[in-house]
Amino acid sequence: MPLIPILAELKRAQAGRYALPLYDTFDMQSTDGMFQAAEERRAPVMIALYDKAFDSPNGVAHAAYIRERAKDATVPVSLMLDHGASFEQCIRAICAGFTDVMFDGSSLPVDENIAITQKVVGAAHAVGVGVEAELGHVGSGGEYQSYGRQRKGFTDPATVERFVAETGVDFLAIAIGTAHGIPQGGDPDIDLDLLAEIRRRVDTPLVLHGGSGCTAEQFRDAIKGGIAKINIATDLFRAAGRDVAAAAGKENVSYHSLVRVARESFAARCAYHFDLFGASGKATK
Repeated sequence: MPLIPILAELKRAQAGRYALPLYDTFDMQSTDGMFQAAEERRAPVMIALYDKAFDSPNGVAHAAYIRERAKDATVPVSLMLDHGASFEQCIRAICAGFTDVMFDGSSLPVDENIAITQKVVGAAHAVGVGVEAELGHVGSGGEYQSYGRQRKGFTDPATVERFVAETGVDFLAIAIGTAHGIPQGGDPDIDLDLLAEIRRRVDTPLVLHGGSGCTAEQFRDAIKGGIAKINIATDLFRAAGRDVAAAAGKENVSYHSLVRVARESFAARCAYHFDLFGASGKATK
């Protein structure tokens, strides 16, 4: 089936108390593993290019590859720009056939974040593309002890209603204690009370970034609290790195065998997250 904007599937997930994963990809092997897992688990999937991956020399070509793969898919697939760095980059992604884009203005003052998000939403909605934004700021795992652990960057629930109303954004990434990458110093401290307050204020599907460092229990609690989309990247690439490194030490290793190991590693780890998030079997009939 052709690529689809993911909003309708996210609303189904929100109503059904499960979450859809977004998987960041950087090459054909990771992409192929994601498609394999989605088909095996009969799950809707978001496959994304991070802003720097999209701006790489093969970014547009990789997006075209994902679009071609999706034509043969039997489950819903969204192609998303993850952490779009500017209005202009979001427009380039829309022109390249992305069905969903994220504008990440989380490091900007709120008024500026709102203003640029409004522009992205206006342009995207005019051509049927969905938009994610971020309110609050999810930091990196390497700075977690001095940032996330100290509750810096957390989403202000008092601002959420204004942000959603003024931007018309389709789904919203919030900062409640996770981090991009693996949090330094152990499991993240996730504020479920803050999640509940945000969920009380808006009905917009909510997004959890920095999922790779969370425990299975934390994922389940976040989904129960109203998270409908969870971004996963570091976990997948670390797992594939370990599997490829182990395979490289075996006899008769070849480039082709390592590529196969990488693809199967992505497929297995993506399947794990489909199951954990409750998305398996949820592909629209």
